[in-house]
Amino acid sequence: MAMLTENDVVNMRFKAPKSVEDGYDQDEVDFFLDEVAETIAQLTKEKAELEAQLKSAQARVTELENAAGVATPQQVESQPTQADSTASFAQPVTDEAASATGVLSLAQRLHDEYVANGKAESERIITEAEAERTRIIADAEDNYNRTLTKLEEERSLLERKISELREFERDYRTRLKSYLESLLSNVESNGQGQTGQI
Repeated sequence: MAMLTENDVVNMRFKAPKSVEDGYDQDEVDFFLDEVAETIAQLTKEKAELEAQLKSAQARVTELENAAGVATPQQVESQPTQADSTASFAQPVTDEAASATGVLSLAQRLHDEYVANGKAESERIITEAEAERTRIIADAEDNYNRTLTKLEEERSLLERKISELREFERDYRTRLKSYLESLLSNVESNGQGQTGQI
């Protein structure tokens, strides 16, 4: 469910009730109130997360300032002169500016490193993906060629077997025909011999 905006709440219009006694549709109002409650819960959670991030960032800035040697100026035991007094007020401002510049410089350097590392990782992943794609295509083509060669060999073998079977069929028919003709010839010759004896 999407978060409601201020305009969603201001412009919300419920269906007009059939009569004054009936009032607005209770289901429609309950649904809208659920959306409002969920939006408030999400905003409260986001606010708490942002506050925690802000505290963490402030603690990190303080840590970096302390690491850079920026600390609260030590109080001078002797009474400062007018020039010393002015310089002591100007010094913390300069230190804070230097510290802020250092933090920004560090943040920029870290950002640049992360971006450079991200680009290098991206290029590495793309190179590996290209190599994998090339390998997969080569394997597929090799497999295709092997399968095609095997099928061609099987086809050639089957054609040879079919040719042999046809040759066998022709030979068998010829021999069977010769055998049947010789039997018929014997039957006819025996029939004529027996007729001559009668």
